[in-house]
Amino acid sequence: MALTLKSRCCVVIVLLLASFQSMADTAIDARHFEDPVMAERYRDLTASLRCPKCDAQAIDSSDSPVAADMRERVALMLHEGRADKEILDFMANRFGEFVLYNPRLDGRTWLLWALPAALVAGGALVVIAFVRARRHRRVRPLSEEERTRLSSLIHRHRERSE
Repeated sequence: MALTLKSRCCVVIVLLLASFQSMADTAIDARHFEDPVMAERYRDLTASLRCPKCDAQAIDSSDSPVAADMRERVALMLHEGRADKEILDFMANRFGEFVLYNPRLDGRTWLLWALPAALVAGGALVVIAFVRARRHRRVRPLSEEERTRLSSLIHRHRERSE
C-alpha cells in the first residue's frame, strides 16, 4: 500500500508535532503568579541561586531534579510570604554557600570582597606616585657638547627639508 504525497506530508507533520511536544515536556517549568511583583521576585531569586548539581548554572535555567526542587521551594516560600533574605538564608543553610552567586561578607569571604578594592587602591597609589615623581623630576641643563650636537642635528634637518 503506497502512501500518496499528501499522506506522507501529514505523517511528517504529525511526527514533528509529537517531537515538539516531547521537547516541550522537558522544558523548564514556569511558575505563574497573580502578583507581578512576586513574579519578578521569583525570577530574581531563581536567577541568583546556583544549582548545586550543575556547574555555574542558575536554577532558573537548569533541568536537574535538584534545581526543580529548589524552584518549587522558592515558589512555596514566596506564597508563604517569606522575605527574599529568608529564602536565600534557607537555601544557603540547606545547600551551602555555593548556591549563592553573590557570597555574603563573613570571615571566610572578606578577602574575596576586599581584594578588588585593595587592588584598585594600590594601582591608584602607584599611578599617583609615578605622576608625582615625574612632575618633580628636575631637568638638568644641557652641557656645551650636547647643545652643539643638538644644533648640528637641527641644522642638518633644516637643510634636508629645504
